[in-house]
Amino acid sequence: MDAPLNKDGKLKCSIEYTLQKIGGKWKTVILWHLGEDGTLRYNELRSLLLGVTHKVLTKQLKELEEDGFISRKAYNTVPPKVEYSMTELGATLMPILKQMHVWGTEHWDLV
Repeated sequence: MDAPLNKDGKLKCSIEYTLQKIGGKWKTVILWHLGEDGTLRYNELRSLLLGVTHKVLTKQLKELEEDGFISRKAYNTVPPKVEYSMTELGATLMPILKQMHVWGTEHWDLV
């Protein structure tokens, strides 16, 4: 997905762009776990994301990989083994995700 542009071809809003890349119900949580827990296999990620479907998780992982936030390593084994890890670009989001974690922890019971 390209950056959101106005009719003059200029970026509309940096926050809109960021949300375009990491928005959605699961992307930030996937990034959080990979950043905090390190390399994880598909089933490990799925067990951490309660309620995510196979289809949605696969799509979110693919998009994060295409955007360069995570890397996918497939091993030629039986059964198949696939691992996901944070890239250098993905790691640049960790300060933001840590602040989200702090805010959520502090305000958990207000809603």
